[in-house]
Amino acid sequence: MTPTGIVSLIAIVIVAVTSAVIGSIAHRTRLTSDFLVASRSVPSRLNAGAISGEYLSAASFLGIAGLILMEGVDALWYAVGYTAGYLFLLLFVAAPLRRSGAYTVPDFADARLASPALRRACTVIVVVICWLYLLPQIQGAGLTLATVTGLPDWIGSAAAGAIVLATVALGGMRSVTFVQAFQYWFKLTALAVPVVIGLTVWLGDGHSFARDQPPSFREATTVEVTTPVTLDVRLPVEVTARGTVDGQRVDGPLRWAAGSVHTVAPGSELDFAAGEPVPVTSGSTAEDESWLRPFGGVGDHQVLATYSLIVATFLGTMGLPHVLGRFYTNSDGRAARRTAVLVLGMLGGFYILVTLMGVLSRIYTPQLLVTGRSDAAVLLLPTALLGSGVLGVLVGGLVAAGAWAAFLSTASGLLVSMASVVSTDMFGGKGRMSRKFPLATVLAGVPPTVVALAPTGLNFAEAVALVFAVAASTFCPLLVLGIWWRGLTSTGAIAGVVVGGLASAGAVIAALAGAAAFFPGGDGGAVGVLLYRPAIVSVPLAFLTAMVVSLLTRSRRPADADQVLLRLHAPERLGLMRDRLDDRT
Repeated sequence: MTPTGIVSLIAIVIVAVTSAVIGSIAHRTRLTSDFLVASRSVPSRLNAGAISGEYLSAASFLGIAGLILMEGVDALWYAVGYTAGYLFLLLFVAAPLRRSGAYTVPDFADARLASPALRRACTVIVVVICWLYLLPQIQGAGLTLATVTGLPDWIGSAAAGAIVLATVALGGMRSVTFVQAFQYWFKLTALAVPVVIGLTVWLGDGHSFARDQPPSFREATTVEVTTPVTLDVRLPVEVTARGTVDGQRVDGPLRWAAGSVHTVAPGSELDFAAGEPVPVTSGSTAEDESWLRPFGGVGDHQVLATYSLIVATFLGTMGLPHVLGRFYTNSDGRAARRTAVLVLGMLGGFYILVTLMGVLSRIYTPQLLVTGRSDAAVLLLPTALLGSGVLGVLVGGLVAAGAWAAFLSTASGLLVSMASVVSTDMFGGKGRMSRKFPLATVLAGVPPTVVALAPTGLNFAEAVALVFAVAASTFCPLLVLGIWWRGLTSTGAIAGVVVGGLASAGAVIAALAGAAAFFPGGDGGAVGVLLYRPAIVSVPLAFLTAMVVSLLTRSRRPADADQVLLRLHAPERLGLMRDRLDDRT
């Protein structure tokens, strides 16, 4: 193992141990409210740090920088959408949701519409969303450990899963809150240090992106290809190849002509001299000038894909169980609003740093444009900037530890959300919470951890965007209509949730199964784009279904709808807010 790998491994272990110590210090879980909502006594600033910590996941820490490296300004919509989602949450959901007194999304649905069937449907969706979201977090831990130490991916994935399971099972929401707040500030520091160094180096060498040509290798570089890649060559390239290129075994120099396309098999090595232009994986933005221009890529339906991404990310935040669960921990609705405002500022600062990391990676880690493993950009940038000396090794270890903090914090929040619904909705009132919650944590967390040991090949930001599409198509309509429209019925809510869930999740599954190839244009056609990014269709469809079915079943409107809505919107000083569950077990 290299010195960088040793230092990075030590830093990762230190972060994991520190998180465990903080969680144990904060451990005080006797009541149900301790396990599920930290006794509803978390201050706004602490809660904002915890929300930011769990929200900034593998997609944020690694994935967005990697997408900016490959796609340029078009990838900024991920950062904008993930942040703007909290503005919609602030305006429409945060305070009323807290006043509902619920512990989970299924509990809110039951409080609003008193439907066991709707509650069961919401429970299933919470588990599905959390499982899908948890997979890239655990896989990101494996990628990080493999990148910095050379160990197999599965070791990091298994270790991360075990740490998160232990932290959540023993401490519940109260312990996780303090751990996640610490992890947010650690992640921010892990990005700020290399960004400051990188900007200093960049301003010193005077590199400009205003040129109609691809990046070039700054020094002689050997690229190891681990997955099949198809490379677009925009300028003539001299390369020495060892392995399988274009279906033939080669071991020597090659000259790739401008405009040519070449396939490289896994296990191949490509040697490029300093100054050679970088061939990019098919679908990536090649020229720097196009990289700076909106919709400068090669897709035919980029506008459609972008608007669908905007719908998913802007509205998906309202449907993420682990985010919504955090607002239950505030003392009242006003505190929930203050928390949301603070989160907007904290997320904005973080995403500025991530964006700059992506820009710097375009200059200093161009080899990732060849392999397509853009998620590793943040991890490789420190040594690319500073070399393998002491400073480069230390900064690399800091960034690797920050990446692990991102995975652990988000995975902890997701696991708390799953364990909450399993312990309250599946176990019901059987047993003490101090016994039910750890068991629910294991049952909820083991399956996605096992599945995560197999690689998916998706960029982390893209994988999370698919989850946002499902969340936006299910819980967003339920919450918005449940909070703001007295005409919603349980039948309409179930119909909207089921239709939105099937439309979004079904499209994503079909896309991953290759169904787009059967439609005109394949993956690049309009249908192929909508399969990967279905929110622009599935979200309006879910809203429309819920409203139409509710109007058709208006006789089933809850008799206490007006009283429930009054409690959701009335100021706290009127004393109408109450907790749904307050046992002393």
